[in-house]
Amino acid sequence: MRRNKVILTVLIFFTVILAVSMVRPAGAVAATELKQLVYDEAGLLSQEEYDQLNVMANEYGAQRETDIIIYTSNNTESMDVMKMTQDFYDEHAPGYDKSHGNAVILTMDMKNRELYLAGFYKAEQYLDDGRLDKIRAKISPDLTNGDYELAFEKYIQTAYKYMGFSPGVNPDNILFNIWFQLAVSLGIGGIVVGLMAYHSGGRVTVDRQTYEDAGTSGVLEHQDQYIRTTVTKHKIQKSNGGSGGGGGGRTGGGHSHSGSRGSF
Repeated sequence: MRRNKVILTVLIFFTVILAVSMVRPAGAVAATELKQLVYDEAGLLSQEEYDQLNVMANEYGAQRETDIIIYTSNNTESMDVMKMTQDFYDEHAPGYDKSHGNAVILTMDMKNRELYLAGFYKAEQYLDDGRLDKIRAKISPDLTNGDYELAFEKYIQTAYKYMGFSPGVNPDNILFNIWFQLAVSLGIGGIVVGLMAYHSGGRVTVDRQTYEDAGTSGVLEHQDQYIRTTVTKHKIQKSNGGSGGGGGGRTGGGHSHSGSRGSF
């Protein structure tokens, strides 16, 4: 019995470690390996804020093998924010794994007060239109209030977090995901323990019929009665994360991407 408890404890321990690893990166990136991932052409950040965000983007992005990029612009040429993002990707050729590789880009058009999020390659799969919409909804209120550093931190952290979950899973339901992993681990542990118990002793031959008196057992009385039907209405609240919606596309260089755009 002690051995069975040890097996269950080990399974639960590794499940919790896996859940915690989705919340925080495992380690830091050396200063000599830092890449430029923050392009603040609009001058929204101080030097200290810029440095901290660039280090943060490097650390979190390394864990997901994806460049997490911030690009701000005053858009003096009055380009569409989606086109700005696509041209940035084609011209700067970002990508953690290779030129024009895994990357997610947050573009801010300060002239028209618009933002666009795009995921390329691995990020296109793990940060699809729906997940990018969620990220945009989280950061838009801070952008509207001018809390740019806070919004960019949330963007980096949320992109990192969402890429830790398989596509199709709701990444915001943390408790469900943790309990699901625990349930799977316990299920595996139960199977292991059951097999051990099965092979460790004789088979159980006692069943329901051992104690049941077939002559006296049975349903004595059954009655169903319909009373009424009740309909309850609930008002569906609209999101306040800024106007806009999802929608990816393809750059002039032929790179497809997921996308979400909106105003702030």
